[in-house]
Amino acid sequence: MSYRDPRDPRDPRTAKYEPGYDAPESRAYSQQEPAYRGAPDPTAYPQPQYSQAGGHPQPRKRIGPDIHVGMYVGGIVMTGVVTGLAAWLVAWIIRAIVDRVNAAGKFGVWNPVAQDEYWFAVVGFLAALAAGALWYVLQIITPSPDQFFRWIVGLLIAAAVIIPLVLSAQFSVGLGTAVMHLVIGLPIFSLVPAMGHKCRTGTR
Repeated sequence: MSYRDPRDPRDPRTAKYEPGYDAPESRAYSQQEPAYRGAPDPTAYPQPQYSQAGGHPQPRKRIGPDIHVGMYVGGIVMTGVVTGLAAWLVAWIIRAIVDRVNAAGKFGVWNPVAQDEYWFAVVGFLAALAAGALWYVLQIITPSPDQFFRWIVGLLIAAAVIIPLVLSAQFSVGLGTAVMHLVIGLPIFSLVPAMGHKCRTGTR
């Protein structure tokens, strides 16, 4: 004979068939269910990285030097213009002096500038563009790009100055060519790294 609670209007014999009945077995199962279900592993799926200040994903790290490319290209072009103008001016001055000397006829006829002034201007402009490309590539592939750039350009300038002096049949021609190469190399050696550092992002 089962005991019936007088406060419970439901008949214990038919209560499990009535709506809203919560059997002890179902309560025990519901208490054990979280242990079997388990919480999802947060490391099972990759999550985007968010910054602490806001909820936006952090941008990917940029590959290459952090410089303003447009400004850098403009700076290198203007470096080429300056180098070309310097080469043209020095070649013109040397030729003007040589013409005055040859006109006097006291030292014979000699021509230390083997090429035309415009040829040196074009060579200076193209050399500056090549140096700008070299500096940018060194920023990507080397740990000390400025040191490598100065060493490379410095050795090229030294070779361009020494080789004409040694191999030219006439010393005057070798001297004039060496001077022109030095005039082309010095602006490149100083201006290209300066343009690169001034065009870095956030550095003006």
